[in-house]
Amino acid sequence: MISKLIFLLCIVGLAAGADETLPLLTIKGQTYSNVTVTAVSATDIFFKHGTGMGNAKLKDLDPKLRAHFHYDAAKDALVEKQQATNNVMYRQYLSTNQPQSIHNTGFAAGSSDDDFVAPQINARSVRGRKAPPFAIEKWLTRPSDPTGKFVLLEFWTTESDSCRQMIPQLNSFFEKYHDRLVIIGISNESEDDVRKMTNPHIEYTVAIDTQARMAQALQITAIPHCILVDPHSIVRYEGTPGYLDDGTLEHFLAKYK
Repeated sequence: MISKLIFLLCIVGLAAGADETLPLLTIKGQTYSNVTVTAVSATDIFFKHGTGMGNAKLKDLDPKLRAHFHYDAAKDALVEKQQATNNVMYRQYLSTNQPQSIHNTGFAAGSSDDDFVAPQINARSVRGRKAPPFAIEKWLTRPSDPTGKFVLLEFWTTESDSCRQMIPQLNSFFEKYHDRLVIIGISNESEDDVRKMTNPHIEYTVAIDTQARMAQALQITAIPHCILVDPHSIVRYEGTPGYLDDGTLEHFLAKYK
């Protein structure tokens, strides 16, 4: 499956401390002002501040704030242990699974099924197959719960004009279908590089993975590239998100719910 366990471990306890305001927040010597806490998980705090958004490890807060946000060292250790296990499982997946070419899947353009197929993809095909394990390094926004929903994973970078041009369309998808669809933009850039880009504004979930683990598993050679994963962890669309529109997306959401 698309590692929903990883998602759930990341979002456990998110309601705690949400919308609380702090005049100042100091983390590892860096001080933020006008802070609004948007979410708190078992391991992280997510917040908005005077110049943007951020998140940090609860264990890096001062002792009073750790206690205030109910930091539990045992839970933190459990999550880190599970993440280490997931990394081992991911490396095993990469060593034993090679996605097949679109020409060998039986789902090429012109197939008898009624699903839209991108005329060209710059990756190895996984359409109609289980999605590769989900792997990120850090959430840059509050993560969304994918339970019972479709997940659109988009691989992008701030330096790509094509990727930036896709953001308004993905924002529109998020606004219209957020009750059925989670959108996650994954960049292999550094956190600083992604946070520097403020225009266009991204309304969906953003994460980074500087190791590009999923991108390597999918053998992506050009971006933007996305995969649409149904609630049963099967990939239903792959290719540039530019080929998707409301009608096509609605078709997938209705057919594979």
